[in-house]
Amino acid sequence: MSAQAPAALFDQDALRHAVDTTLTNFLADQARSARTRGLPQQAAQVLGDFIQAGGKRIRPILCVVGWQAAGGADIPQSVLKAAASLEMFHAFALIHDDFIDASDTRRGRPTVHRQVGTEAAILIGDLALVLADDLLHTAGLTPAQLSAVMPIVNTLRADTIYGQYLDITHAGHPPADPAPVLTITRYKTAKYTIEGPLLLGAALAGSSSDSRCGLALSAYGMPVGEAFQLRDDLLGVFGNPDETGKPALDDLREGKATVLMALALQNANPTQRRTLLRYVGNPHLTHDGAQQVRAVLTDTGARAAVEGMIDQRRQSALTPLDTADLPPRIKAELRSLAFSATARTT
Repeated sequence: MSAQAPAALFDQDALRHAVDTTLTNFLADQARSARTRGLPQQAAQVLGDFIQAGGKRIRPILCVVGWQAAGGADIPQSVLKAAASLEMFHAFALIHDDFIDASDTRRGRPTVHRQVGTEAAILIGDLALVLADDLLHTAGLTPAQLSAVMPIVNTLRADTIYGQYLDITHAGHPPADPAPVLTITRYKTAKYTIEGPLLLGAALAGSSSDSRCGLALSAYGMPVGEAFQLRDDLLGVFGNPDETGKPALDDLREGKATVLMALALQNANPTQRRTLLRYVGNPHLTHDGAQQVRAVLTDTGARAAVEGMIDQRRQSALTPLDTADLPPRIKAELRSLAFSATARTT
């Protein structure tokens, strides 16, 4: 990390607790409703267990920051529920992503498809998407608020799915050009993790995406979102599984298309390139093979280059905050979040 991370001004732990309580109560109601109608309540229970197993809740937090950036004061239940609906959508994305990637663990626990089987996991992921919509539409928003946020929500969801589609078309044969991988990063992660939640929160408070507030939040959100995913890609290869909650070999066995891998392929000598082509995308990759890949990623300068890209994107998000038309408290919060999102170990 190239600079000292500023302290958060916002009680993020209290907000996480409020979001978790909202989701727990909502899913308990869903399970009771299923039981009353003679339907399998296990689906809602498995989904609830998955959501409560952990997570940073960065999307709901950013939604509330966007709300306050646009002039919202206290956090009404309607805004809290709208923010929590983003976490429900995130659950949908993760459950399906784990199945697509054939991951065994998430947050230190078996993935949903390892717990209940592939077919049931797909349906539970689908249920999370439906319930995200239900939670948003029953949040108690005014018609004007709902009308303002739905275009943002629909774009956010579609972009995420398009990004995932691009991701799977490159899996197993990552390109040596980082440009298409950055496109995947923007659509699969950056928009729905950082920019979208900020814009959704601002829209709830009456600021459109093309307002001065909305433009300032987008200028911050896209580079931080890209840096967030670049950090995730580094953690997927070099992270400690005890901290990340995911096996250290998953991304390499999948042959996941990352900027890290693209830069390594671009800079590798013939011997290094043969090592990458031999091991990356091999479902039977061993820890010894992974160590050889990590050595190439380091020796080619790819790892250091990605660290530099993270720093550059974080700085490109922070610099405009100095002159942005946002409340000082919100600027301070965004500075803190930029560091916590991009200098993390989980």
